[in-house]
Amino acid sequence: MKLNFFATRPDHPLGEAKEFKRVLAELPRDAFKAIDEVYGWFDSLRQADDFRLDYLYEVVGGLDKAAQPHLKRLARHYLGTPRLSKNDERRLWTMCFNYWGEVSRLYATCIERFNRNPKDKGAGAFKGDIPVVATRLMAARSNQLKWIDYRYGVVGEDLWHGIGLPYLAAEAGGYAQKPLQIYPGTPVTTSVAMQYLQTLVRESSSVNMLLPFEIEMADRLIAHFLPAFVFGAECSPGNAYWYWIDAAGTMPPTRLVSRPEHASPSLRFFHLGAAFPVLDELMHTVERGTIPKELNLGMECPATALLKVLRHLAQYWAPVSPKRKYVRHAVKTRMAVLRGFDNSLAVFAGNVARLGVEQSAESWVVEDVSLGGFRAGTEAAGDWLTIGSLLCLQPEGGNNWVLGVVRRRNVTADAQAVIGIQTLSRNAQSIELRPRATGILAADAIPGIWLRGDGASEQIRLMLPPRNFNVRQILEFVQDDKRYLLTPVELEESDGDFEIGIYREQLLE
Repeated sequence: MKLNFFATRPDHPLGEAKEFKRVLAELPRDAFKAIDEVYGWFDSLRQADDFRLDYLYEVVGGLDKAAQPHLKRLARHYLGTPRLSKNDERRLWTMCFNYWGEVSRLYATCIERFNRNPKDKGAGAFKGDIPVVATRLMAARSNQLKWIDYRYGVVGEDLWHGIGLPYLAAEAGGYAQKPLQIYPGTPVTTSVAMQYLQTLVRESSSVNMLLPFEIEMADRLIAHFLPAFVFGAECSPGNAYWYWIDAAGTMPPTRLVSRPEHASPSLRFFHLGAAFPVLDELMHTVERGTIPKELNLGMECPATALLKVLRHLAQYWAPVSPKRKYVRHAVKTRMAVLRGFDNSLAVFAGNVARLGVEQSAESWVVEDVSLGGFRAGTEAAGDWLTIGSLLCLQPEGGNNWVLGVVRRRNVTADAQAVIGIQTLSRNAQSIELRPRATGILAADAIPGIWLRGDGASEQIRLMLPPRNFNVRQILEFVQDDKRYLLTPVELEESDGDFEIGIYREQLLE
């Protein structure tokens, strides 16, 4: 599309093509400042009714294209910086989330103007760009949902409505399946339908159990597997893979246990098709330490990190959805909560009162409990509370401490945090481990927490500080006047603050 140099110039700083080109050329190099400036221009275009439709799209699309490299840098910084300050994290998140919301609103405005008056000024030139505009709109709203996922928020009804209706409009217009490059120079093609389906698959894959950078990795894996999925207005009965959504409604996708009560022309269904076998094959490849070159993850990551995300997707894409191992019981009680490996070490060494760490305990409200864990609510969940955070918990009025780890985190509309906690041990014990070297006990001790179970076993699980598990390193410890020799078997889990190793136990005489 070429700019119309001879149209009457709108009363707006970007109404003149020459000025618009100057603004694009002089965008700041700093990513945050550049996005802030583009966002400001977007805000000023809300009421640009005197712009020709084709020129309005030219301006919005040009600004959006110029913003893309800066948005990628901000996202990499947000996802790749382990310890962002609270202010920096909120600042980055707000800027990126608001950007995607504003650009999607402007793309929607362009389409709405065309639909209201197909004979409007510039509408004829704009008509051929509608598939691209609609695909960018869908991608922008999908990114909005993903940024909500990064902070474990709840996707509102307005967003589900806002992403379903443009899809239905694209279907009605006959361009929902049209493959195209969403931005010039992008290596892959996409479409309105593919953007919608990718969002549905991501939001039905329990990504709130992953860390933010793992959510991004999962999204890119979903895009990789997407051609194997099946999506449409019909489903086959008896297939456990099916999910459904009312694209004109306000609810997220739901696994199809039975058909929806009310038939609607806006019902859409999707299932894994051949995706699960392809996922399983990739998982076996990565288990051997190989990451295929054609896999576009958008970041450098070790095979172990990729494998964790693949296993998560495999669990939630399996033909039979994961079932709870233990029955939940509704309760309302308070629980003292301490966080981190060091506090846990003190607690399970019996040093809580001596060190005074119990005074720093937070008070959370437990809403239900099972043998496998707890669901709790808190107003005091700070930035430290992420998936994989280590917690010590003591029920109100009790003496026993429980060791747990955060597996789910959701933030409600009123900023309350709902936390899902998996119990690691109800009978943990802090111990001092010493590596063995050629049969001689080494002097340097390693602090550890013995995750004692309820029954006898030849294998034990130990929690260690990060980067202390070594499959070639035999350990010893003394407990209750008994000496134990531990031969490493495998690394069960590795998070930011701890590792869990499995060892074969031998009692020494």
